[in-house]
Parts: sequence; structure tokens; C-alpha cells
Amino acid sequence: MKILMITPYLPYPLVSGGQIRTYNLLKNLAPKHQITLASFIREDAERKYLNELMPFCRKIIIFKRRKAWSPVNIILAGITPFPFLVSIYFDISVRSKIKRELESENYDLIHAETFYVMPNIPQTKIPIFLVEQVIEYLVYQSFVKGLPLWMFFIKPFLLADVFKIKWWERYYWRKAKRLAAMSDDDRLFIQNHSPLKVDVIANGVDIDYFAKTEKLKPKSPTVLFVGQFKWLPNRDATKFLVEEIWPKIKSQIKTAKLWIVGRNPPLDILKFTGPDVQVDGEVEDVRLAYAKADVLLAPIRNGRGTKYKILEAMATNTPIIGSKLAVEGIHIRNGKEAFVAETASDLAAKTLEVLKNPKLGQELASRAYQLVKSQYDWKKISSELDRVYQEVGGKN
Repeated sequence: MKILMITPYLPYPLVSGGQIRTYNLLKNLAPKHQITLASFIREDAERKYLNELMPFCRKIIIFKRRKAWSPVNIILAGITPFPFLVSIYFDISVRSKIKRELESENYDLIHAETFYVMPNIPQTKIPIFLVEQVIEYLVYQSFVKGLPLWMFFIKPFLLADVFKIKWWERYYWRKAKRLAAMSDDDRLFIQNHSPLKVDVIANGVDIDYFAKTEKLKPKSPTVLFVGQFKWLPNRDATKFLVEEIWPKIKSQIKTAKLWIVGRNPPLDILKFTGPDVQVDGEVEDVRLAYAKADVLLAPIRNGRGTKYKILEAMATNTPIIGSKLAVEGIHIRNGKEAFVAETASDLAAKTLEVLKNPKLGQELASRAYQLVKSQYDWKKISSELDRVYQEVGGKN
């Protein structure tokens, strides 16, 4: 099948959840399909990564995205119905290039990764399969509601933009031929607002890669948080962890250490660095972080979809304590494969329970590993996506 896959990022290097997802799907689907990858880049330097992707693609088309705070984006968001998020990616020249590509090739299917690339797809009879990695407007809505009181003067403008994101996101839920979400919860949510069938194409993990991790006993009891800090829910979770959960853990285990690992930490995250808190924006190999941790703590409070940090921890036999949102989309049972809690007190208590009882942590981790190995390997996830491809584009 000939597929045009449009993504808002180049799926290499593997530093964000979206990049990890698309790269692994491409790698596993390449033997079965002829895939043309059409991706946005932010800097010309990203072109050096094309050689990493060419083995899995029939062709790669690159679009240079405007800087986020470009005057063009601000004007588009201000005077058109488009929200700021869509304005960043909408480009008449990109739309023209995609139009020419569709006219010159006989594609069976268009795979659009995220709704905000959809305005660049011209009117076409080729079926469009839209994948929603998260429900964007819910993420931004939660972020705006959580802003401090002193920012009241900009809240109306931000809420207006959230309203536009909501309108356009739901609009494209009705315009594609088929939809996919990352979890059952997201599938049900989208299904309530769209007449289309919604599949679950969950996130996965490279079991072979992460299972090679050899656990190293840290000198001090070590709690790990992993997250890409361009993703707003990770910033919120880190602040919640450091300010409300961590003091409760330290009061019980004086020698405990907190290790925060994630690219692009802003100043308000870096300021948490101290004698017992380490913040690393870059690690040569994230597996080393899991190897040196006693437990992964993921107190996510907003942002739906499957979290890679949870799957990676499962694949490295690292015990997990997290919120319901942290383990959303993964068939984890509380007290079996992980501990699930919501309040700062409960999250701290469960973390302390594992730190004080390593055997309990090993039992949780062992069951979690068996689950991720059987259900969340990229080969299995890719087979499910291939099934949907056949149903959506195979009859054309």
C-alpha cells in the first residue's frame, strides 16, 4: 500500500514521545508498505538525520516550520479562526506541495499524525487516517486554568485560543475517514464527539533495547522522574513532586535522592537542583537512569495518552508509582504491576513502601515487565496499525 504520512516533527533523533512513536512505527511497517514521510523541521541542521530514516521510507519530504513566535503566526492566530497551535503549522506553500504530491502519486491512504497538520491537506478523495496522540485542547485548557492569579489579565486571551483549538480539533474528528487514540479513555472521549470509528493504537516500547538494562544498586535510595519538559504536564508534575511529595519522602528517609531527567528543563525546573535533588537535561543513555533508580515516580496531573516513561520503566524492571493519568492507556492493575495514587500523601507513602521493601518493588517490576513484553512491544502495536491501514485504505 502507498501511504503518505504527515508528521509535525522529523521522527529522529529519538528525544520526544512523538519521535519515538513514529520512528518505531515506520521501522516496523516499512517491509509491508511504501511510505512517503512528509515532516516539518524547525532547523536546517535536522536534515542530517534523514539518512537514519531513509531505510524505512520510499521518499522523504521536508517542510521548514516557522519559528513559534513568528509575527506571521501571531497575526494568523489574531485575525483568523485558527488557534495559535494550528497557525504554527499552517502554510500555503506546504499545502501546495502536498497537493502536487497527491496529484503525482497514486496514494492509497494519508496518515496524519495530530490534527494540527490537517489544514495543510487539500481537498482529496484519498482516505485520511487521523491519529491523536493526545487531546490537545484538554491539555491547554488544564494549563490555562492552573495559571497563577497574577496572570489573570492574559487568561481571557488564552481561553479564547483554547476554545479555537477545541473547535478545530473536534472539526477534524468529523472530517477524517478514521481516527485513532492512544488509550481507551481517549477513544471513548473522542467517540462522544465524532461519528467515526476510533481505534486504539497505543504507544509501545522497544523491548529488546530496554530489556538489556542491567540494574545498578544506587549508593542512596533514588527516586527517578523522567519527562520531556517541552510537554507542559511534565513541568506541572515535577513541581508537584518537588514541592509537595518530596518533603514527605525526605522526612522518612533522610538519605534519599531525587533524580529528574528530561530534555529542555526551564529555569523554574533547574532551580530545584540541590544537595538531594539532581536535574539532568541531557543523559547519554536514558537506560542508565532507570538502571540507577530504585523507583520511578510519575505524579502526572494532566495530559492524556500513554506515557513512554511508564513503558520504559516497565521494560527495565523499574518499580513504578504513578497517578491514574500516568498509567492511563496501559493495562496496569493497582498493587499488581504498579502502585497508583493521586494525593501527595498517598504518592509519598507508596514510594516509601517500595523504598523500604525492595522485594515488594521487585515483585511489582517483574509483573510489569511481563505485561509490557506481551502487550506493548512495537511489533505488536505496528501489526494493529497495519490492520487499520488495510481496513481504511486497502479497498481503494
